[in-house]
Amino acid sequence: MARTDKLPRAVWVIGFGIFAQGTSELMLAGLLPEMATDLGVSIPRAGLLISAFALGMLVGAPVLAVATLNWPRRHALLVFVAVFILGHVGGALTDSYAILFITRFAAAFAYAGFWAVGGSAAMALAGPEARGRAMSVVAGGLTVATVLGLPAGTWVGQHAGWRGAFWVVIALSTVAAVVIAAAIPAGRPQVQPRLGVELRGLRVPRLWLSYAMTAVATTALLGTFSYLSAMLIETTGLMSAWVPAVLFGYGLGALIGVAVGGRAADQFPHAILGVGFAGLLLASAILALSAHQVGPTVVVVVVLGLVGFSTNPALNSRIVALAPTSPTLAVAGNVAAFNIGISLGPWLGGLALSAGYGYPVVAWIGAALGALALLLWSGDLALTKTAPAAAGTLVARSRE
Repeated sequence: MARTDKLPRAVWVIGFGIFAQGTSELMLAGLLPEMATDLGVSIPRAGLLISAFALGMLVGAPVLAVATLNWPRRHALLVFVAVFILGHVGGALTDSYAILFITRFAAAFAYAGFWAVGGSAAMALAGPEARGRAMSVVAGGLTVATVLGLPAGTWVGQHAGWRGAFWVVIALSTVAAVVIAAAIPAGRPQVQPRLGVELRGLRVPRLWLSYAMTAVATTALLGTFSYLSAMLIETTGLMSAWVPAVLFGYGLGALIGVAVGGRAADQFPHAILGVGFAGLLLASAILALSAHQVGPTVVVVVVLGLVGFSTNPALNSRIVALAPTSPTLAVAGNVAAFNIGISLGPWLGGLALSAGYGYPVVAWIGAALGALALLLWSGDLALTKTAPAAAGTLVARSRE
């Protein structure tokens, strides 16, 4: 495929689908008090609805990647969105906590499949020279959801109830289904994937090292982000009215990070990972040290979003180069690795806070995990230098 600076329209459509569904993953953090009251449960129990989504993502990515391996991509993506929409309709209509928990898991299960198949399709459609930029668009959908989903979902929930926020997600996802039907190619991939070939393609040590980097870096970032609002109020002394503005700054930094990281991932994949992990380490440590001062904290929060998200396109796009014969299952594994980090980060931070430490300890945990990610990156770099041929330099074939 000839090099072009213009990505196929289908890549942007997949990114919009990620945005529409990803909004649901993030907005519950601002709706928990109202949901707890309406459902008659405690706030911590309502918080398990977030865990249900993460668990569904973790399980859904590899399972659906295998189950739909030979499906036409457009068909698979439309089925995933349909299940996601039905799950949210059921959740919006129920008064049962148990049913809502099940629908959250089911919706996330389908969303994970959308991520795995959509990411693989976007990179194939963009071609080997633009895989990083394609994944920056796909991951950028989730970044936009980070910037808009939480505050917008909270605002809608305050004015129309948490069910109203669910209906907004349903409407966005319906629009996504329509544009997917119009923009994604209908045919099957030219080279039909085979499960045995894809499974054998996963036997690459550097692939699993990359999964480890994804999980560790995500744990570092999400652990800090999960308790950022509470730290800004309790430790920094910021008025609660200003917290959304600071979180918007974090999201803006994340958008810039994804855009810059997407460009760099195609030409300097190792460099962007090293710089991003080092930046994550430093930003987390500075945040822990300056958490009692408003000015430095606000600035570092923006930087944390930038460096934390700058590595995502490279972490996604390098997977196909490492496992060129298993692009779908390899991407599914990376989706699972991201969700391991999403689950572990808040859990580790919660353990430290329950032990009686202050909120800055969460940032210190992030710094330690940033150092571990940097160590893993050094190991990957060493393997690249000693065995430069094989997986790292293979170009993944387009499956269209």
